[in-house]
Formats: sequence, C-alpha cells, structure tokens
Amino acid sequence: MEKIRVACLFGGCSSEYEVSLVSATSVLRNMKQEKYIVDMIGITKGGDFYLYEGDIDEIERDNWYHENTCRKITFSTNRCDHGFILLDTNEVISIDIAFPILHGKNGEDGRLQGLFELAGIPYVGCGMMSSGLCMDKYLAHKLVEIEGILVPKSYMFTKYDLDKIEGTLDLEYPIFVKPLKAGSSFGITKVTKKEMLKQAVELAFSYDDTIVIEEGIDGFEVGCAILGNEELTIGEVDEIELQDGFFDYEEKYTLKTSKIILPARLSEETRSAIKEVALKIYKILGCKGFSRVDMFYTKEGTIVFNEVNTIPGCTSHSRYPSMLQEIGYCFEDVIDTLIALGLAK
Repeated sequence: MEKIRVACLFGGCSSEYEVSLVSATSVLRNMKQEKYIVDMIGITKGGDFYLYEGDIDEIERDNWYHENTCRKITFSTNRCDHGFILLDTNEVISIDIAFPILHGKNGEDGRLQGLFELAGIPYVGCGMMSSGLCMDKYLAHKLVEIEGILVPKSYMFTKYDLDKIEGTLDLEYPIFVKPLKAGSSFGITKVTKKEMLKQAVELAFSYDDTIVIEEGIDGFEVGCAILGNEELTIGEVDEIELQDGFFDYEEKYTLKTSKIILPARLSEETRSAIKEVALKIYKILGCKGFSRVDMFYTKEGTIVFNEVNTIPGCTSHSRYPSMLQEIGYCFEDVIDTLIALGLAK
C-alpha cells in the first residue's frame, strides 16, 4: 500500500501559538509511520513557513526553529504543483493532504483553508467558509438562533462605538467581553460590575478591532466532539466544573480550580438532547471533518449555544479526543479518520 503524504502544520501567527505546538506534537506522535509520510511545517509567530526536519519532541518545547533543522518554504498556488516549494532549491514537494494543527487567528479562521482551496490541496477539517463563520462569535450565534437554538443575548461593537457601549447595554452582570475573532482563549473577561467594563473592553480590542459583549448564562458548560462530513459520529458529552470565574486559557491547560467530568453528570435523556443540539449546530455552520461544539446547560434545563472550535485541542488531556475515546475511538483511529475525511471532501 502506497503511503499518504501529509503536511502537518503547527505554530502560527496567533496568540494560541504555544497551544498549537503541544497539539501538533501529540498528533505527530500518534500518526502511523507505516501509513504516512509526514512533512512537518512550522509557522513562526511572525508568520514565516518552514519545513522542519528535526526531532518531534523539540516542537512541544518551542525549540524547533533552527537554521540547521529548518528550510524556508511557501505553498504553491499552482494547482499542478499540489504542495509546497523549498525556497533554497525551488524544488516542489507534492503532498496528498494538509493537516493544519493550528488554533485561533490565521489558522482556524478560514485564511489558511482558503490558501489550500486556492491551491487545490485537500486538507483536514472545516472549510474556509465554515471556519470563518465559527470564528465569528456574533455571526455564528445569529445563524444558529435563526434555526431556533437558544444563544446568549449579545451586542457587537467596533472601536468607533466606544462612546456608545455603556449606553446601549441592557445586560445584567455578570457579562462577558470577548474579541470577535480571536479564538476561545485570549482577550476574554468576565465582568461582574460596571467598574470593570472599560478595562475589559480595552483588553478585547487589543486582540481584535471588533468585540462582542454578551450576557452570562446561569449554568455550566458542556461539550460534544463531532467527527465526520455527512455521516457523523458524536462522542460522549463532557461537563466543566468550575469553582470560580470561567474556563479561560489558564484553566483550560492547567485545570487549577476546574475539573472536566466525562461523561457529564446528567441523565442519558439529557445528554442525548445535548448531542442532538450539537449535531444541528455542526450542520447549520457547515462543519466538516471535526469540531467541538460547546454549549451551556442551565438550571432550568435549557441548552444554550456557546461556540464551535473547528480545530479543537489535540493534546493528551484535551477534551475532543477524550470524548471520542469514551465511545471507543483511540487517538490513532481519530487521526486516520480525519485524514480519510479530508481526502474525501
């Protein structure tokens, strides 16, 4: 059997650069050597692309970029090339599929996916349009709401609206202030009183030129891992238990005061209802390949949409692989399936 040539991309010009390194290391370690030829493509924080020819372990330690282990590349937009060009020799390396393992801006927001679509290169995960929609917190909510699914009440502002923000809000505290398109980990503040609003707005604007302010939902977060293009597999529902605050960047990767409970401490009937809503959201937003759909479950027993992560974390303790493992999918099988789905798209 001929091996499949996969370009795995990691790093990126994003605030979630470090998370990508950990996710990519995990994915690379779990790719079957007998099945794939892997080209490791590292993207620096400055946005430069390199073919990395060093040790996988150095990626996680952010020690991958060195002159003796890296060769500068660019992806060819000529469809006949179907791959990337080594800039030191102008050699074209043709690949079968790209596997972006990047989180947040410039990796998960449709820009990279658009490059692959222009070049005619198959890739793992959601398409350009779906990636862009899911990254846009306000638009994603509006599209899902049209289909009858509950979403938090929210407002969107640009920097030109600074003097209007306080006067146009009719939300009860606590509220959340978020960058519109900066992923799910950075620039987000839980605001519990009016005096905190100005600083929270400034922080969000430091990540994006548009922000969202939305009501806090009195409930806890639940998530669903979904795998597939047309025929969809959904993992077990998990639950996030918080002592205080919200599930921010530090909590996601340290779990200092929070706990991920799998399966969620809900009845089978309730978990089935959550899965049904997650599947609807996945389809509404045009997701393909894989995504993690996050929702809130309220004290009144309602399900409220939060967000979709189109390239969810893939570390050893990440929620996405854990939810699928709960229904019998090992991580190696998930990677195999994702590549097959990308090739079939």
